[in-house]
Amino acid sequence: MDVMAALKRGRWFAGLDPKLAEALVAAGRVRALDEGQWIYSEGDEEPGLCLVIDGVLRLEASAGADRGVLLALVGPGQAIGQSRRFGGGRRIVTASAQRASQVMLVPDSALPRIADQAPGAWAAVIALLYDQLDAAVHAAALNLCLTPRQRIAARLAQLADSEGVVAATQADVAEMCGLSRKSASGHILALAEREWVVPLYRSVLVTNIAALRSFAGI
Repeated sequence: MDVMAALKRGRWFAGLDPKLAEALVAAGRVRALDEGQWIYSEGDEEPGLCLVIDGVLRLEASAGADRGVLLALVGPGQAIGQSRRFGGGRRIVTASAQRASQVMLVPDSALPRIADQAPGAWAAVIALLYDQLDAAVHAAALNLCLTPRQRIAARLAQLADSEGVVAATQADVAEMCGLSRKSASGHILALAEREWVVPLYRSVLVTNIAALRSFAGI
């Protein structure tokens, strides 16, 4: 697979200066992941960047001693991570493969060398941090202000890939929306009756993303 072309599917990487994009790929280590395999866990000391070449990652955070909560799914081309340069410390989420995936890992120790080659590197890392914060804040806001069915619609619209596929089970969607699986399944069926989505095995197909967005007001 052409790593550069795969990563350019993501807005952040596609907007990078070509010299910076090349430096990141040169410094990155490509890693294949089996379903369920961890990349890093909450509390790990070493920061850095992780870019999804193919597949889907789960981002989870602990909510008590024995409970983890699914916060988001990260698809092809998307990037996550942090640097100590801007206050980044221990990992605040656990990242694992939702299904067989391929990622590119750029260690934090490589970023100063990359910045020497491409002066826009630190500005790009700050922009990535802002994007992650923006996504987290807006996800929390939607869960607070929307009705349960609107929450489901908004999440499905956000998670759909370029072909309309949401690589999440109904239980995953329920967890991200703060609902029971039974409740979420009922809302997904209601959206299916409107012919906006099609429930599939371990995924959902979005057939009318504009309708979902309009219904959720996003």
